[in-house]
Amino acid sequence: MKSFKKIFSTKSKSSHSPESSFKIGGMGSLKVLDVTPSPEEDSEKLKKAFQGLGTDEEGIIEILGHRDASQRKKIRETYQKLYNESLIDAIHSELSGDFRKAVILWTYDPSERDARLANEALNSKKRGIKNLEIIVEMSCASSPQHLAAVRQAYCSLFDCSLEEDIVASVSSMPLKKILLGLVASFRYDKELVDMDVANLEADRLHEAIKTKELVHDDVVFILSTRNFYQLRATFDCYQKKHGNSIDKDIMKLGKGDLESLLKMVILCIDTPEKHFAEVIGTSIIGLGTDEDSLTRGIVTRAEIDMMKIRGEYMNIYKSSLDDAVIGDTSGDYRRFLVTLLGGKI
Repeated sequence: MKSFKKIFSTKSKSSHSPESSFKIGGMGSLKVLDVTPSPEEDSEKLKKAFQGLGTDEEGIIEILGHRDASQRKKIRETYQKLYNESLIDAIHSELSGDFRKAVILWTYDPSERDARLANEALNSKKRGIKNLEIIVEMSCASSPQHLAAVRQAYCSLFDCSLEEDIVASVSSMPLKKILLGLVASFRYDKELVDMDVANLEADRLHEAIKTKELVHDDVVFILSTRNFYQLRATFDCYQKKHGNSIDKDIMKLGKGDLESLLKMVILCIDTPEKHFAEVIGTSIIGLGTDEDSLTRGIVTRAEIDMMKIRGEYMNIYKSSLDDAVIGDTSGDYRRFLVTLLGGKI
């Protein structure tokens, strides 16, 4: 392999006031207080919100909906120490429905959340490509470190590896081969690209598509081991050399599960914001709302790239993502999702 060449190389009024100023990190939409209360203070307020005549749902949203992953972890640990009770268990007993599910998923450590979502998908009675979205997302739209943490969490929680459950649950051999390649990977995560390799591998992918060998060892190797910047360069070379985007050429072969899975893999690697905009859009548009997909799309990306997803949603659907969520949800569930989107009702 040739050597790789680098081509890329307000202050709060009060931490207790509802008018406290917020900060937003990176391309995420989550608004975190400039000055946050201590984990002890947050834990005490949550305990009070769970007690008394009726649950204070607004108080729960106000706290958890404005804390990042590291702050939520400290709150979970502190709550357990103070009350000898799991915060997740307390939320489960006090809340209900889609609101409860969303708050619990948000409160989990991100790696535990994805491990649980993957386990739920693999053990679901529903079968189909949609169920495998979470596994592709955590493998192709997250950092290598996050995927490694998910695999470790999966083993701890379920006494078996993620790979074992994929083998046991996914009946299609081609799908199994691709998913196993993706989840077992630990990609290089720096912005390094070798254009000679990109050109060679663009041709190799084109040859595999032309000969309908979509699960050729070379295809699985390229998609599951190359770093994301390298793959984006490869996809770009593919389009320039062969006229079509790689996902379009794959979908010309058919619209079966294999083609759909590979398209999802490519989209999550190339433009994850487009994938998640479509996940959210598909969950809202049509008859009835797919709350599980809507929750997953917002909860898993609020701290990562929700601002980009918002822009992509507008490009695809010519409407505001925030307005779509507000129009299609209600009550505390709506209030919580809008909070994670950085809005207020």
